[in-house]
Amino acid sequence: MVYLVGYLIFLFLELIIAVSLCAFALSLLFSSFMGSPYVPTKQKELLFFLKEAGIKKGQVFIELGCGDGRVVRAAVREYGARGFGLDINPLLIWWARLRTWFAGVRNIEYRTQNIFNADIAQADIVYLFLMPELIAKLSDKLNRELKEGSLVISHGFKVKGWEPYLEKTISHKPFPTYYYRIKKTS
Repeated sequence: MVYLVGYLIFLFLELIIAVSLCAFALSLLFSSFMGSPYVPTKQKELLFFLKEAGIKKGQVFIELGCGDGRVVRAAVREYGARGFGLDINPLLIWWARLRTWFAGVRNIEYRTQNIFNADIAQADIVYLFLMPELIAKLSDKLNRELKEGSLVISHGFKVKGWEPYLEKTISHKPFPTYYYRIKKTS
């Protein structure tokens, strides 16, 4: 009888793990269909390009399409920024919150939200690692809503039409990183 109970508990745990993995896989597919797949940035890379951004304590750092939150978490932990991570995938937001809690990092708010509906006006720095088509759709919003002097860091892909805003490009493998400074014209 004891073996049967143990076996049933084992089967139940296996079922929970299998369902969880299926749900996670489906959520990743959902992210891909919504515009950008979940592709985490390597820790060494992100520390380098965050250093190049010149983040100052208290600046508002927003990561659009934050996935597991590793970039915004590093900006808050390393530079004392106030962080916001936005992603359309609720499972990735849950994972980002969990990882942030375990890392003991505070001063980050994660939201399950469509990035096109997000309030980004207070951002000093916006980071994105999105597909070119999504960046193209987002560029008008960024230009319209961000304040003069805000920095947009696009990892992997250029923002088309933003050549006048380009401050620097860091070419490294596997993806270059582009730094754009918002300039308002009167």
